[in-house]
Formats: sequence, structure tokens, C-alpha cells
Amino acid sequence: MKNKLADVFGHFKCEGTFEEGAPFGSGHIHDTYRVTTTEADKPNYILQRINTNIFRDVEELQNNIFLVTSHIRKKLDAIPGSDPDRETLTIIPAKDGKLYYQDEEGSYWRVYLFIERHKSYDRVETPEQAYQGGRAIGRFERLIAGLDPTGIYEVLPGFHDMEVRLDNFYSVLEKDPVNRAAGVTEDIQFVLDRAEEMKTIKALGKAGKIPLRITHNDTKFNNVLLDENDKSLCVIDLDTVMPGYIHYDFGDAIRTTANSSFEDETDLSKVFVRLDLYEAFARGFMEEVRDELNDTEIDYLPFSARMLTFIIGLRFITDYLDGDNYFKIHHPNHNIDRARTQFKLVSSMEEHREEMERIIDQLR
Repeated sequence: MKNKLADVFGHFKCEGTFEEGAPFGSGHIHDTYRVTTTEADKPNYILQRINTNIFRDVEELQNNIFLVTSHIRKKLDAIPGSDPDRETLTIIPAKDGKLYYQDEEGSYWRVYLFIERHKSYDRVETPEQAYQGGRAIGRFERLIAGLDPTGIYEVLPGFHDMEVRLDNFYSVLEKDPVNRAAGVTEDIQFVLDRAEEMKTIKALGKAGKIPLRITHNDTKFNNVLLDENDKSLCVIDLDTVMPGYIHYDFGDAIRTTANSSFEDETDLSKVFVRLDLYEAFARGFMEEVRDELNDTEIDYLPFSARMLTFIIGLRFITDYLDGDNYFKIHHPNHNIDRARTQFKLVSSMEEHREEMERIIDQLR
């Protein structure tokens, strides 16, 4: 494999000599390697084989990332003391000028500059980490504000579109292809009871009350890098950057940041929203992006946490009813366990709705 990685690396405009490529990170989509170079004064790199089963149009995918990171870099260049090479991703082009390389087997590869001296966490451990995560996501939103969302390609159509996700659910439920619906009637009813309310953000967008923006769309905490002092540094994994609403990013970040337990926790008594982490994240987020948001966007930030948690649960139960064709599972009930964890978190957020709304009101 070393020879293969060295060969691919050689097709990019990188500085230094390939020394080693080692698997890196906890991601499950792409094959990711950290490439170290022989020379001490040359940078190291991230080399990825792109998963084209999910991201079918590599050229548009890479162009999206280039547009966003170039825009952020220009903003950072104007800020005294900033370090663009550490505060945003840097795409390294191939020697033919493209933003990717396709090998003889048809696989697509890309290279980023490796960001040294960073930390990342799969779970939030302290309110200070949540606060720094909020600052990182909020700063990302602020830096890309003003970039025209119509110039960004929708690489995963309908990714957070509640109407699309509900239509998929109804279709699978009607077909019940593996005869599982009868065993999860309470979970199905949970979805049906909330379906109309969960279309609220899409309706606000259609009515012109909230603007379409460029959003990250996958703001789980391990997509935030902190520096060596645990201070916010940058946001990574920009594959899902697409046109969307600010609520997609705030909501998904809260879903992962303020969850008391793991995504597939089967003891639902351990699953609830941690208001201390919610408040800390929201405070950091609002400090960075408050002035970019209109009143209606701010009004619906607490709701967005319920909505994004609901939509992930909806995707899990849909996949369970369909026979587990999308998400990787480790046992037959894995997807329904995941769905129930998300739905329990939604219920906890419903119970704490007033507190969550009050926190955002205090941060306006």
C-alpha cells in the first residue's frame, strides 16, 4: 500500500518527499491517510481516496470546497494575526491543475495540507469545549456569509430536506419490504405525531422569512478542530457544504454536542439534552454570528435542535424498515436502537423547550 500511496501522492503539487502514509482519523466515508514527508522543513499532508458511492460528482464536490475555502482564506487574509493555513482547509491541486487525481483503477484522490498541532474530540467533555465548538461553527458561518449559495452545487440533494425525508419514510412504511413495521408501531407513531411541525424551517424558507445560505450540513463535534490550547481553530470535512438554512448547522451541532450519551445507547434513561453544553455552544455560536442572523432565524434556533435530531432518527428508522441498506450496522436492531436514542433526545428537548428558548433569548 505504501507504494500505491507514494505513487498517488506524486501526482499532486506537494512539497517534500513522500516518507510514509498512515491511516488517520475516525471517519467512515473516505479512506484517509496522513502523509509525512522526509524533509523537516516541508509540510505534511492529508491524502484521501474519495468515496464515489456517496459523492458521485467529484469535480463539483471539489469545486464547492475550493470556492468556500478560497472565500474564507480571503477573509482571513484581511484579519491581522490570522493564519489561513491553520484556520481553513487548503486544497493541493494535482499536477494537471485539477483538484483531484483519478488513478488507473478509476479511484479518485485528493490532498489537503495537514493542519499541525490540532486536537479533535469525538465527544464533548466540558462546557468549555462546547463553547469553543460553538465559536468555530459560528465563525465558519460568519466567514462564508455573503458567498452566493446559488453558486454552490448541491452534492447530496435533499440531504436535510424534511419533506424529502418524510416522503421516503412514508414510501418505505407503505411497502414494509422486510415486514418490520408491526414491531415498531410506537416509533412510527412518534414520527407521525411530529411530522407536520418538523416541516417548519422549510416553510419559513419558502415564505422568504429566513434566507438561504451556504451551510456545512454535518456539524458534528469531531468536524471541529481545536488548537493545542483547546481553542477553536477551524471546521473541516466540507464535503456536505451546500445551500441550506442556518438551522441545519446549529441543530446538528446541538444534536451531537449536547447529547448526554452515545448515538446508539440502548438504556434510554441515560439519554437527555445537557443544558450546560447547549448553553455553552449557543453562547460561542452567537458571539460569532449573531449580527449575521435575522430575528426569525434566531427565534427558531432552539427548534432546530429538535428538528435535526428528529431527521436523523427518521433516517435511522427508515433504513431499519427498509432492511438496513444505507447505514452500517453491527447487529440486527442497530438502526432502530439508533432511532430510539434520537427520538428520546427529541423528547428531552421538548421537555426543556422553555429553557432552551430562554437561553437563546438571553444571547440575542
